[in-house]
Amino acid sequence: MLRLSKKADYALIAMKHLAQQRPGAQSTSAREIAEHYDIPIELMAKVLQRLVRTGLLVSTQGTRGGYVLNRPAASISVADVIQAIDGPLTVTACSTEKNDCEQYSKCSIRDSLWQIRERIAAALGTVTLSEMAAGNEVTSAPVAVVRRA
Repeated sequence: MLRLSKKADYALIAMKHLAQQRPGAQSTSAREIAEHYDIPIELMAKVLQRLVRTGLLVSTQGTRGGYVLNRPAASISVADVIQAIDGPLTVTACSTEKNDCEQYSKCSIRDSLWQIRERIAAALGTVTLSEMAAGNEVTSAPVAVVRRA
């Protein structure tokens, strides 16, 4: 089961909100997004700043400042957003190439779990912000997603 952090959840909410803005619209402030979805402003600001640092958003300063998508919503996947916030997708302690598990050398399920991780990442990579913003039904393979605290 894949669990999204609150920050990843809030990032997806914010990115969908920005994707629903009409092309050429003014930038949207962190306060506006936070108030619209009842999210703490400080947390929303941190999430949006991280999305700027990873290149998914562009921010502008000033009285009309705020955030806009850095590229078209059709070219930003759910996987892009989640990885920008939480880093690479992992499903087990050994989901990376690090050998810090004591069972690593004798593990009989590691390769299968790595394949599952790749399938989940691929499924998340097929859903774009434009699909989410349009309310389109997700047609990729089903993936169980649960929010974690």
